Amino acid sequence: MKKWKNNIRQVVPYVPGEQPEDRNVIKLNTNENPYPPAPGVMAAREQIGDLRLYPDPAAGQLVKAIADYKGLSEDQVFVGVGSDDVLAMSFMTFFNSDKPIFFPDITYSFYDVWADLFRISYERKALDDDFCIRPGDYYPENGGVIFPNPNAPTGILMDLSDIRDILEHNQDVIVIVDEAYIDFGGESAQELLTDFDNLLIVQTFSKSRSMAGVRIGYAMGAPEIIRALNDVKYSFNSYTLNQPSIVLGTVSLREEGYFKETLKKITDTREWFKKELARLNFSCPDSRANFVFVTHDRLPARDIFEAARAKNIYVRYFNKPRIDNYLRISIGTMDEMKAFVAFLEEYVNH
Repeated sequence: MKKWKNNIRQVVPYVPGEQPEDRNVIKLNTNENPYPPAPGVMAAREQIGDLRLYPDPAAGQLVKAIADYKGLSEDQVFVGVGSDDVLAMSFMTFFNSDKPIFFPDITYSFYDVWADLFRISYERKALDDDFCIRPGDYYPENGGVIFPNPNAPTGILMDLSDIRDILEHNQDVIVIVDEAYIDFGGESAQELLTDFDNLLIVQTFSKSRSMAGVRIGYAMGAPEIIRALNDVKYSFNSYTLNQPSIVLGTVSLREEGYFKETLKKITDTREWFKKELARLNFSCPDSRANFVFVTHDRLPARDIFEAARAKNIYVRYFNKPRIDNYLRISIGTMDEMKAFVAFLEEYVNH
């Protein structure tokens, strides 16, 4: 074996959802918004400036737009290339203790990947039998805490009182609340920023704003936290956000009517789909995200996953402990979900 191979960092990478080349499919596996970006966003593509120039490294236009939209000051907002970039920067910036960080055992599967990549020790805290986070599990001494709300892939929303409880018992470390799906039926922890200067909230334009393709994520926190994030960013890559993302993201925040309209379509479709699943003897936690996490009383999840894929219907299957008999199904358009229900009816009754 060549000696230089000893210096290669070995990690088990995150596995993203499959992106089929054939567009003639029902794609319910990556939690994308089934509706296009707001009309103003599409029109604003012509406003994008000279692409031969570097974009503003501070992305000041977008930072100001987010701060104004959220009722914050500009020094409370950090932006990055999707929430994954923001979270990775946060791991590098804040999780440098000799103590392990805490996150749930069933959660966004990038957390342990980043922890391994950045050589951060960690402990997974088991969800209870109903897939809920137990705040008391996060009381022991640690090097930081991170969890999604709503959680992924379960879609379960944690009450703000429980988040406050975790914060009150972790005032010496950074607590990150990953709110990628908060717009689909939850209350943001933003109000807790006034009480806890160690809280960082991460959100994204990818899901609720139909802009996964331009990669915009952001964090909200105390100025000192945001300043630390920017210091790491400028030491890593000054020009994280490109010019199209800055322009289109700014415009998206002005399209409030369209934003609320598409959210309602998705949540209405989600509630209809839950009822159809129950009719077919599927069960799922009460999702407040743009997906549901389902299991059947007698049919193996892997078999359903493979049968659906054979019919050009893509859902997500996780071959992991405790959840290997569940499917995560993104909420598409009503027509897409009706077609999927028709498939399930035939499959269940065959």
